[in-house]
Amino acid sequence: MFRGISKLTVDAKGRLAVPKHHRDRLENDGITRMMVTVDPSHCLLLYPMPDWLEIEAQLMSAPNADPRIRTMQRLFVGYATEVEFDVNGRILLPQALRDYAGIKKKTVMIGQGKKCELWSQEAFDASAEMWPSEVGDVDLTSTPEAIQNISF
Repeated sequence: MFRGISKLTVDAKGRLAVPKHHRDRLENDGITRMMVTVDPSHCLLLYPMPDWLEIEAQLMSAPNADPRIRTMQRLFVGYATEVEFDVNGRILLPQALRDYAGIKKKTVMIGQGKKCELWSQEAFDASAEMWPSEVGDVDLTSTPEAIQNISF
């Protein structure tokens, strides 16, 4: 499980050093390849390859007569790019993906269970500032039952 927030720097070549605690977890599971793709929130998603392959199979097996499904396939699968750790534990983020997320130098990695989100520092600061009020504004009677039954 990916957890926690890390403030990171992307170098001039587009390389990002993945925090050691994440790399250790992946290494223990024998994972050396990851998939990075875009999210509609204008961040990037970083998945271990085995988890990504399951998601991709589910997404691509969905009937795409609905234009929303086609759009999701275009975004998630169309932008998906395989990355591998170099000897220094870095991954190369392609320029098109960095442009999509507005990532220049400073970035934030936030663990989200099976994946990590990568945000530009500016976009993360703006979005994270709004999250507490968005949660506070949620009508719990209209939230999915799976969330209603979690005790925090």
